[in-house]
Amino acid sequence: MNESDIQEKDPWKKQLGLYLFFALCMILLNYAIQKLNQLYFAIYICQNFGDIELIRMFYCSVDPYNMPELVGSIVAVGVTYLVKFTLDKFIVFKKTAVDIKETSQEFIKYFGFAILTTIENIGIQFLLTNFVGTPLEISLFIALSIGYSTKFVLDRKYVFLEE
Repeated sequence: MNESDIQEKDPWKKQLGLYLFFALCMILLNYAIQKLNQLYFAIYICQNFGDIELIRMFYCSVDPYNMPELVGSIVAVGVTYLVKFTLDKFIVFKKTAVDIKETSQEFIKYFGFAILTTIENIGIQFLLTNFVGTPLEISLFIALSIGYSTKFVLDRKYVFLEE
C-alpha cells in the first residue's frame, strides 16, 4: 500500500466516523424534540389553543390516534433531517457551494436515499425481531447501523460528489 492509498482511505474513515457521530446526535435530538413536545409543547398548545377546531382536530386529538405524538414525530424528523443534511454537506463531505440549484439537487437525492434506507431499516428490524427473535434493542441497533452505513455510501457516491 503506497502513501496515496493511505491518504485516500483516511478521509473516507474520517467521513464515516463523522457521519455516524452526527447520526447518533440526530437520534438524540429527535428524542429530545419528541419529549419536549410530549411534556411541554402539546400541553401548552392544547390548553391555550385547543378550542380552535383545526388545532383540536389535527394536533390535540388522541382518538382514534395520538395526534400530538404524530405531529411531534413529524416535526422531530423534519428538524433532524435538515440539520443532518447541513452537517453532512458542509462538515462531513466538506462542500462549499451554496448554489440553489446544486443544493436543491443534493437535497432531493439525499431525501430519496433517506426514504430508501428508512425502508431498509424497518425491514431489517422487522425481520430480526419477528423471524430471528432478536430483542428489539439489538435489532434496532443492527438495523440503524446497516441503514446509516448504506446511506453514507449512497450519499458519498451520488449526493455529495467530489468537487
